[in-house]
Amino acid sequence: MQRSLEQRYAIKFCVKLGKSGSETLQLLRTAYGDAVLSSAQVFRWHKAFKDGRESVEDEQRAGRPSTARTEENVARVKAVLDRDRRLNVRLIAEEVGLPKTDVHRIITEDLRMRKICAKLVPKNLSDEQNNHMLISHELLGRVTSEPNLLQRLITGDEAWVFEYDPTDEKQSSEWHTSQSPQSKTE
Repeated sequence: MQRSLEQRYAIKFCVKLGKSGSETLQLLRTAYGDAVLSSAQVFRWHKAFKDGRESVEDEQRAGRPSTARTEENVARVKAVLDRDRRLNVRLIAEEVGLPKTDVHRIITEDLRMRKICAKLVPKNLSDEQNNHMLISHELLGRVTSEPNLLQRLITGDEAWVFEYDPTDEKQSSEWHTSQSPQSKTE
């Protein structure tokens, strides 16, 4: 953008000197080499300045301005990610009510996050966990040999345990910044 603006000033200067469009293009090619504006752009700007245009800045373009990447929307996306880093872009976009492309840009460019997979860390079982496993295997063996065992079994204390066990890398991937600690699954 800066180089383009600089060349527009040069085109305006050439117009004031009375140079033709071709002469202006040749002078710009000499000065800027490969970074010169296209010949169509040079001729368009030359004509505009010759017709009396004074401003070298772009005029306002018609159309809707982009309002999706505001500080408020960045904060909303960050809040959703803080709550659950395993969500994909589509689900985040549905929750905050923004297009997927804008949500992806907010995550990758504004929040500087990327999706990485958690590493599986092998874990040795404690003595108590080993005992639970042995008892479970023993009960499983008894159920197969004694079909009526479950009808005679009485349990006392019930505990509901939720365990998230992703089956593949994609399910275990999370959004993280470059400063986030390495996530591990056990």
